[in-house]
Amino acid sequence: MDTPDVLAWRDGHIEALDQTALPHEVRTLRLDTVDELIAAITSLAIRGAPVLGAAGALGVALAVRQGQRDGWDSRRLTAEIDRIAAARPTAVNLAREVNAMRPVLADGPDAVETAARAALGTAERVSRQISVRGAIYLKDAVNKKRLRVHTHCNTGSLACLGWGTALGVIRALHAEDALDYVIVDETRPLLQGARLTCWELAQLGIDHQLAGDSAAPFLISQGAADAVVVGADRIAANYDVANKIGTYSLALAAHRAGIPFVVAAPESTIDPDTPSGSGIPIERRPDEEITVPAAPTGTRAVNYAFDITPADLVTAVVTEERVVEPQTFVR
Repeated sequence: MDTPDVLAWRDGHIEALDQTALPHEVRTLRLDTVDELIAAITSLAIRGAPVLGAAGALGVALAVRQGQRDGWDSRRLTAEIDRIAAARPTAVNLAREVNAMRPVLADGPDAVETAARAALGTAERVSRQISVRGAIYLKDAVNKKRLRVHTHCNTGSLACLGWGTALGVIRALHAEDALDYVIVDETRPLLQGARLTCWELAQLGIDHQLAGDSAAPFLISQGAADAVVVGADRIAANYDVANKIGTYSLALAAHRAGIPFVVAAPESTIDPDTPSGSGIPIERRPDEEITVPAAPTGTRAVNYAFDITPADLVTAVVTEERVVEPQTFVR
């Protein structure tokens, strides 16, 4: 796709594609401070688990450069790095990549920048490996010449630095002429499916239809899809899956319909330190994302950004290294 880099390091600052402006405007943000980076992450200008991981790594390099300019001591630098790691608590990749950078700090700013840049290349390579493995798995599981796939939120190049996880699987199927069409959920309240996934699919020339989130389980019940493929923001050690709110209902519908529910995500998204989904912190976002502009002034909202899909509803977790089938061992 002919778009600017989703995320890049340029002469001591971060440049990021503003995903809140798409699809109507292609706009790049220049981020020179930790505050600007955190604002971009929390506003979802920077989003998607692999991109968040890379942003965390680059964020450490940014904090080091800002610390040099502003005269931070080691305690202040540590505090700023901690703020980056905590900017989105559900997505494990962000904190994981920030923490992976901490041992490099002692080697100096140039070493930190080199390590941060390496995270960018790793993200794309990993997602391409996931895509191939996931496409092979789905073709075997569904055993049809051309598949109809249902997906949720955005898991393409915008979320994964040039390729994609769940949307990467869809791209791989399309490249092999094994894809019929894609159903894309709008993904309320910020419409990442409608704004971002439909935009990516249109640029790729992939046939797709947009569905309201509340319609998705019904469409699956009516046989509109052969499989559901989604990404993940964190996968617990028992393979409970945290992903964008609305994922759980798709898993329930897929289970009832008897079609595969597949999670495509990097190995780094699996968190061995979280035994089950009950231990995953679920981000709750501002009421205004739901209440404005439709609800009466003063209306309170329940605006969880993610939900938990229990492992016994997950047909397969596909990573760059393996396929795990939780339904075969979860009671």
